[in-house]
Order: sequence, then structure tokens, then C-alpha cells
Amino acid sequence: MARWRDNPANVRPMLASLDSPPITGHGLIYEPKYDGIRAIVDIRPAAKRGAAPTITLYSRNGREKHAQFPEIVDALQQITRRIDRPILLDGEIVAISPKGLPLGFQHIQGRIHLIGPSEIADAAVAHPAAIVVFDLLRDGDDDLRGEPMAARRLRLQRVIHAATDRGTVRLSAVALDDGRAMLSRAKAEGWEGLIVKDGQAVYSSGRRTPAWRKLKLLKQQEFVIGGWTEPRQSRQHFGALLVGYYDGSRLRWSGSVGTGFDQAELDRLGAMFQRRAIAKSPFADVVKTQEVAHWVRPDLVAEVRFTEWTSEGLLRQPVYLGLRTDKRATDVVREDPMARDSSSSPASSSSSSRRRRRARASDADPTIETVVAQLQTFEDTKKDGYVDLPSGDTVHVTNLAKVFWPSLGITKGELLRYYVQVSPLILPVVDDRPLVMKRFPNGVTKQAFFQQRHPEAAPPGVRRVVLPDDVEPIDEEGPRDRLVGGSLTTLLYMTQLAAISQDPWFSRVADPLHQDFAAIDLDPGDDVPFDTIVEVARGVKEELDRLDIPAVPKTSGSRGLHIYIPLPPKTTYETGQVLCQIIATTVASKYPRIATVERMVKKRPKGTVSIDYLQNILGKTLACAYSARASDYAGVSTPLKWSEIRKGLDPRTFNVRTALARFAKVGDLWAPMREGPKVDLKAVLKKSSPSGSRTSKASPRT
Repeated sequence: MARWRDNPANVRPMLASLDSPPITGHGLIYEPKYDGIRAIVDIRPAAKRGAAPTITLYSRNGREKHAQFPEIVDALQQITRRIDRPILLDGEIVAISPKGLPLGFQHIQGRIHLIGPSEIADAAVAHPAAIVVFDLLRDGDDDLRGEPMAARRLRLQRVIHAATDRGTVRLSAVALDDGRAMLSRAKAEGWEGLIVKDGQAVYSSGRRTPAWRKLKLLKQQEFVIGGWTEPRQSRQHFGALLVGYYDGSRLRWSGSVGTGFDQAELDRLGAMFQRRAIAKSPFADVVKTQEVAHWVRPDLVAEVRFTEWTSEGLLRQPVYLGLRTDKRATDVVREDPMARDSSSSPASSSSSSRRRRRARASDADPTIETVVAQLQTFEDTKKDGYVDLPSGDTVHVTNLAKVFWPSLGITKGELLRYYVQVSPLILPVVDDRPLVMKRFPNGVTKQAFFQQRHPEAAPPGVRRVVLPDDVEPIDEEGPRDRLVGGSLTTLLYMTQLAAISQDPWFSRVADPLHQDFAAIDLDPGDDVPFDTIVEVARGVKEELDRLDIPAVPKTSGSRGLHIYIPLPPKTTYETGQVLCQIIATTVASKYPRIATVERMVKKRPKGTVSIDYLQNILGKTLACAYSARASDYAGVSTPLKWSEIRKGLDPRTFNVRTALARFAKVGDLWAPMREGPKVDLKAVLKKSSPSGSRTSKASPRT
């Protein structure tokens, strides 16, 4: 387990994504969504016997808030008095009713700004608060953030002995695998919703990740205040707030908020507006109001509750709940669950996307160039947001400035932009094919993991399928609901999940038991120069020519080469494997100095390249043509002309930053795999006789 090394003041809480989660699911943990102030709690043991522990509360942006909530500090000191080591907790500060029930944000927002001791003491009586603890990040010298959520929860329950539903310090309620009962309670008691967490997920400080997802019942989110209207009748200071959200670098107007203010809040906001007055509207859209509008510097964030978004992209029946000082204005984006409901039918998804596009009438229809520009803006401004695609779909992207290749400085955003630009070439390659994901959430130098099933929630436009039992039997965890390639939405969604390469099956969903192509993987041993791989590839080409077999070579994007053979319809995997085995064994026998069919590296003759034909098995995959790879040079699996397979070929030439220029110059060299002639299997069987294989120690002509 890792040792704790961070300054608690610099720790930022893990955030939940906006993707709609399932209400049941193996390994999921359901918790109430509390409508309060997020807090990181640093507890240090008493310096001497009899003294109280030191308690520091940090807001989500690192500001100290323990002075504003003395009753919480006192309660934490009591229940942690016997703890002899530092601990760090994650939780939510909530207002509570006289019966001890959590209340909404509007009941606590006024306490955030208080400074004077008497004001703070009065507020603690008038608006009492509690803290609900739901995670343990540090326990003594142990950094628990790399441990699974379920393990952290069990350890938290041993460290903090507190009532679940009552008291000033509480442990969050949890439900395992099935959240239906908790959801019913949430609806009955008027909760904001639930948080659904992956029990195996690590804690990703400062990141919004689909390992935690919001299940909202009431529409409520933050908005940026960009102006105000003149008051009517007896109201003072202003009539309504003019609010919006950021869409890339633009502040989009989302309507007027005229209710939810008491006189004290009108006075406070009015004074703040005077100090922030500007001459020009900060909104990218034309703002239509009945009263005269005034503009303010857009750095204030308001929490607003509303019934729905209108078809024009405006708020219906909005109510002001309070100001938020724990979130930057530039981080505020539109949260619209309806636009991302993974349970929607294709028709409803399309209409939802069309409504969203109409709400952005000033935007041109996205093209590849505009999608790239959107991604670039999100990365440059270090913002999360929704990318509009030419299909009308949207994809939520986050943390685009995250570096995936540290030695090269290549970011997640750069990889996404590569895939957008190469999509006309790669989408036909993966079309209608089940996909396997290998995810690198912390970049190519950190641990990766394979994911056969897709995440439970996915945006509209992402195709999923459960294959028949005879293709992929249901295991103890249930059916494998796989992602299927073919759309830019799916391509970017997988890249957003840090699946760097595209790894499709050799067959399609429409006919999963029959290969469309067979593949020979030239896999070098340690310290084998690439020129040796080229020699073996030329040997394979000689055999292909002898047998009249069409084929297309490509770099693997890593250390080897792949050679693909287009097959006629209804070719079984067994037939495809035998075909490649014939070629591999013949070449290995002709050139034993440099080629072998032995797969295990330890058993291979030194200096040889393995001619691997065993990838031709149902469900096995290789990174496809035009796919990026998690190699140290950010390689791209690049189709080649056979004339390029010669000494001096360097696969490192083709990477995420250079490959697009090549593709623009040479065109789609992979097209023959779809449009060219297929191998004549009967003719190959006639020609592949023992007399056709000569044993020699010479090298193939290069």
C-alpha cells in the first residue's frame, strides 16, 4: 500500500460524472446525494494527553471552513479523541432540520461567508449543520486512495463510529447492488437523488469520473451570473438574475431567475453587482428581457433549482438557492441528464439531440474541423464539457489536459483530436465489430486493465449488443453487453474512458462466427532489430505470392508488423487459422535463423521473430489499422505498401503526431481489405503441398 505524502490542504475531492447510472448492478454502492458543501476533513491526533485532536475542514477548492462550523469541529473532536494517527475524510456538510433530517443547500449557503464569532455562533443555532462522512483517504501513513471503494468503506466504518442517520457526525447510508429501495425513499423524502459508486474503483482526487455517477431526481445545478434586470414595484436592487453556463470559452445564456431571494440576499447581491458592473454583455447569445438589463463580471456562481430545460435552451420555473464560493465560474457547464439518458430509444435520442442543437441556433452544424476545435478549446481552457458531433450526438469529455504519454507530452485531448481526424479511415475498419477495451486511466506508464463489458451507462449513439449464447456464453456475472464500433460517438466515448487503442473482433455482429479476414502477427523477441522483422515479412510475402494470396501489411503501432488476409464470406475461424498456420510453418521452416512459430519468448531461438497465427480465434483481437497504441512513441498501426517493407523501415516514424500527414498523402491503403479480391481457399489448398515448401537457411530478398 502507498505511503501518504500529500499536503491535505492540496487534496481535492473526487467528483461524480453526469452519466445516468443503473439502479441495480453487481458491485455498485448506492448513497444519498446530499445537497450541501463538500468537505475534506483533516484530523490530527492530540499533541498531548487529554487535549483534543486538531480538526481542519477544507472546501472542494481548498479553503478552510472549520471556523464557520464549530459544532462540527466539536463533534469530530469527541468521536476521534482516541485516534492516535492522522486521518483524512471525505464528506458533505449539510443543514439539518429540528428533526435532524438533511435540508437543501439554500439552508446552509449563508454560513459559508460568515467571519465574526458572534455571527457564526448565532448561525449555528439558527441553521445547525452536520457532516455526513462517506470516504476515508488517509489512515495513518497509509494512502488509501489506490484501494477499492468497498475496502475504503469497510475501513472507514472501523475508524469512525458514528450514527448513520442522526448526530452531528454521520456515516452515509449505503445500499449494495440494488438501489431501488433507496431510490423509493429518496422520492418519498424529497432527496436530490443518489450517488452510484463502483465498489472496485480507486479514489481519483480532483477528477470527475464515471466510477461515481449522479442519479438526480430534481433538476438543480450551478449557473454563472452575468447580469441582472431592473426591479419592479417595491423590490430593491434587482428584479432577476441573468444566468448562463460555459460552452467551451463562450458563456451561454440560460434564462432569468427572479425568485428565491429574501431581503438580506437582495441587499448582499445588489452590493456585489455594483462592484462588478461592466458595460458589455458577457453572454455569447442575445439576451431578451422585458426590463432593462445590466451586466456584471461573470465570476459569481449561483445554485438554481428548476423544473426543466425548454426547447429554446432556457430554464423553466427557476428558483435561486444561494451563491456557491466552492466552484469556479469557468467550471460551470450545462448538466442535462435527458440529453444523455442511455435508456432512451434511438428515436428519442435523436430528437433530444436535435432539441439541443436548436437550443444552440447560433452554432453551425459540427464538422470534423469544428469537433477538433471544440476539443482544443476544452483542453486549452482546462474545462470539461459536451462535444457536439455531426450526427447530432454529444459526448461528454473531461480532463483533456491530462498527459497520457509523459515522455512526449501527448495529452488525452490530443489523442481525441487524432481520432476525430482519422475517423473517416478507422470507422469503416471497426464498423459492426465487437470491441475489447484496454484502458489506461493514468496514462501509458501506469497500470492498465482490460474491460470486456462496457460501462453501465453510455450516451446515445453508442451501440451496444449482447451476443448469442453460442458466440459468447453468459458467465457468472451475466451477459457481456459489448460496445460495437462504427460511429464517431463510440470512438470518442471509448477514448474518453482512456481506451487508447481500437481492438475489434475479426468478425462482425451480423455474422460473429465467421471471419472477414485472417491475421499473421510478427512478434519480435527481445533485442531483435526491426530489420529482422522486415526480413521475415518478406519471407511471408514470398509465400503469399506463391499461393496467390492477397494481403495488406501494417505496422502494429508497437514493435511488430501485422499481415492481414481478406477472406471470402462464411469462412470459419478454424479455416482462417489453418490458412495462417500453413503460411507460418512454411516460412519458419525456410528461414529458421530468423523465424519461428514458437509463441513463448523463453522457448524461442535467440534473435528470431514469432510468426503468430493463433490470433485467429473467436474473440481474440489485434489493434486495428489506424489505431493509436500505448507504445512509448505513441505509435499508430499504419497500413503499408509492400514496397515499403524493406531494410530501414522504422515504425516509430508513424505516430499520433505524424501519421495524419501520411494518410493525407497516400490515402486509404487499407481499402483493399474491404474492396479488393478475397483469397481463393480451394486454390491455396491445391498449391500448399509438401513439395511447395523448401527448407533453406537463406534470408528472403529485401
